[in-house]
Amino acid sequence: MDSRYKVLITGGAGFIGSHLADRFLEDACAVTVLDNFDDFYSDKELNVAHNLGKQGYRLVRGDILDFEMVNSLTKNVDIVIHSAAQPGIQRGILDPMRAHHVNVTGTLNVLIAAKENSVGKVVYASSSAVYGVTDYLSMREDQPTSPTSPYGATKLAAEKYCLAFHTTYEMPITCLRYFSAYGPRGRPDQPVRKFTNKIIEGGRPTIYGDGSQTRDFTYISDVIDATYLAAISAASDGEIINIGYGSEIPIGVVAQKIISRLGKDVEPEYCAGYDGDFPRTLADNTKAKKILGWKPRVGFDEGLDRFLEWYMEAKVPKPRVGY
Repeated sequence: MDSRYKVLITGGAGFIGSHLADRFLEDACAVTVLDNFDDFYSDKELNVAHNLGKQGYRLVRGDILDFEMVNSLTKNVDIVIHSAAQPGIQRGILDPMRAHHVNVTGTLNVLIAAKENSVGKVVYASSSAVYGVTDYLSMREDQPTSPTSPYGATKLAAEKYCLAFHTTYEMPITCLRYFSAYGPRGRPDQPVRKFTNKIIEGGRPTIYGDGSQTRDFTYISDVIDATYLAAISAASDGEIINIGYGSEIPIGVVAQKIISRLGKDVEPEYCAGYDGDFPRTLADNTKAKKILGWKPRVGFDEGLDRFLEWYMEAKVPKPRVGY
């Protein structure tokens, strides 16, 4: 197969990673997906099923903590999209050592392998969690970072490694700070899907805190467009770039919108907030627009309708309790 690019996607069976695989396959690329199918959520098999057997697609079950495997998979690769991680703020609070090993040591493995094999471009999937609690109207890439959770700290540490490798070894690397991605295949621990699942089951969506905390929800297709552009753009080398829609939505409002669309007569259940949470996120996406030529296209109401349409049609399992 004469492919446009040879691409390795770590965490490629996950929410964002599986959509990235779809996008690169559509562009006639050869795609290798590496995923350990962690039982953090159990429907990853469904995320990759439609690509199994396709020309140009290869699925490898393995772990980014296995350096020899990562090193072998980066040989003759043009682009590495590093989206593998131990996700979830609450999960990281419960097991910070696991979050560190996967998110920091795992990233270092990917970077060393990419360096040794002269990979053409690395894109690292970071998170808005690196900002923590800020006093700014919107979060800009050059503002101070002060993560409030072990998860946020690990994502920031991995960013620092990426930039160090860019500077020291002149590797073309871009760090993308995703803001609350949602949409089809979304993780069961994320608010949009978690609320939907609970309401469909006849329960009440659980909100930690008073529901006034906001997130900058960014629809998956916008996230994928930005990541693709970063992967093929030399202008993004050595840059940290926010990928967010640029609008705040309170968590309580999200729950009410889902309740209304599902036609249920329920009220959210409010519980005490948890340590490590932060009151708001709002992306300044000026840099993404300037460097990548990207702009978000899907507003929250449209994105929520798309998600619910997928959810009703897809055979998705229930989320794990406790995350």
